[in-house]
Amino acid sequence: MLKIRIDGREIETPDGTTVLAAALASGIEIPHFCHHPAFEPEGTCRMCLVGIEGSPKLELACATKVKEGMKVSTDTPEVAAARRDVLEFLLAEHPLDCPVCDKAGECRLQDYYDRHGRFAGRFRETREKKDKIVPIGRSLLLDNERCILCTRCVRFLRRVTGTGELGVYQRGVRTWIGLYEGLKIDNDYSGNLVEICPVGAITDADFRARTRTWLLEKGDSLCPHCGRGCNVTLEFRSGSERSGEGTKVFRVRARENPGVNGHWICDIGRYVYPKGIEDRCRRVLMNKDGNVTELSWDQALVLLTEKVRALQGAGRGGRVGLVLDTFLSNEELALVRRAFSGAVAGRNYWFADPLPGRADGLLLTAERTPNRRGALDLGFELRAPDLREIAKSADLILIFGTALLEHFPEDIVREALAGIQAKFLFTAHAGALDRSVDVILPTALMGERSGSVTNIDGKVQSFHPVWNPPGDARPAGDILADLDRALNGERGVGT
Repeated sequence: MLKIRIDGREIETPDGTTVLAAALASGIEIPHFCHHPAFEPEGTCRMCLVGIEGSPKLELACATKVKEGMKVSTDTPEVAAARRDVLEFLLAEHPLDCPVCDKAGECRLQDYYDRHGRFAGRFRETREKKDKIVPIGRSLLLDNERCILCTRCVRFLRRVTGTGELGVYQRGVRTWIGLYEGLKIDNDYSGNLVEICPVGAITDADFRARTRTWLLEKGDSLCPHCGRGCNVTLEFRSGSERSGEGTKVFRVRARENPGVNGHWICDIGRYVYPKGIEDRCRRVLMNKDGNVTELSWDQALVLLTEKVRALQGAGRGGRVGLVLDTFLSNEELALVRRAFSGAVAGRNYWFADPLPGRADGLLLTAERTPNRRGALDLGFELRAPDLREIAKSADLILIFGTALLEHFPEDIVREALAGIQAKFLFTAHAGALDRSVDVILPTALMGERSGSVTNIDGKVQSFHPVWNPPGDARPAGDILADLDRALNGERGVGT
């Protein structure tokens, strides 16, 4: 550990740290565009110039390593003038289209001009015209007039994904970022380019012109779409039951966690998550003889409790079957074991998870649920669903989720379940499986409930509600706790 002074403040920092990293870690702002903690120093933007005692000129904070006793100045008139000069050069060629730019409100160029610029424009020449709104792959659009040539995008594609689709062309005032001939950005992590672009040069067609960033609410959560459990920030606008509009997720962004996902998330988590809150199941429904009627939660819980007790009273308590999935949290799986101990002990349960996908060797795992490791650690055997076995061993079945239809066609599922006396479906989404069950119980998504999951590496992570579930939907844990109390009465935590 070395001791340095920044603006007179003593800071202790590890040897080998850059001045910029040491300052940021201590809460001292040094403006920068090209620096990103995941990459080696580049030094292209010149925005992080600082004064260092004993140096005849200003130095780049992003590329200068700390030394014992070093004295750094970030707010001298010389430093302030250098920042203004850099901003003036950038804005000389930058289009003044902040009112229509998606990055407005979170643009570093905009923010730094407000904090370190505020100069009168002197540029009278005609600005260079460059290509705008150029599709560069998937949902990405490139505006070369807005680009400040920080090269973050180029370095990301070379050093993180290893695909290298973008390069730097020409030199001087005519320098531009572009695709290599014959290539498009088509990798699992392309959406990260929008996040790391410090201005509005790379934008997302999926988000473009849909809302303003300052209108969005934000909440921290976990991605449920693979076994990694990436940390994410959900950006949304709350809906209104009165207007009939539900919560709408506009963006999913990476939330840094060095021990799980670093700085990044994959495109499945980024783009599938917002669509996952659509087509929601909002009401408790009974499907009887083709007629669908609404029930209250009390009515549904009484009905389910009576069905279970009737089997127990007839000496057939072991005929309760469970089709689970590993979208259920550790706490919810523990409640399943507690409320339906007979079914779990008798191995009268199966796990119907989404079919495995492709792992990419970076973050994305083959598992498409967040808690398979958690289920294993809790002692569950992850047995795949067997319709013949289910029909043979259950008089009452509780189904969690809709992935059963990924394993079997709908008509086969309906035929197999037809002989089971009572069928209850716990689901967050309306779908074809609704037609094969008697009662549909609406449940909450990960962003609407609390709990914990265990990722593929054994790391337990907790999550909390970001918004309220729609309609009558409830967290599965709350439903299971009510069932446990109804079936087994109040018990101590360890029973």
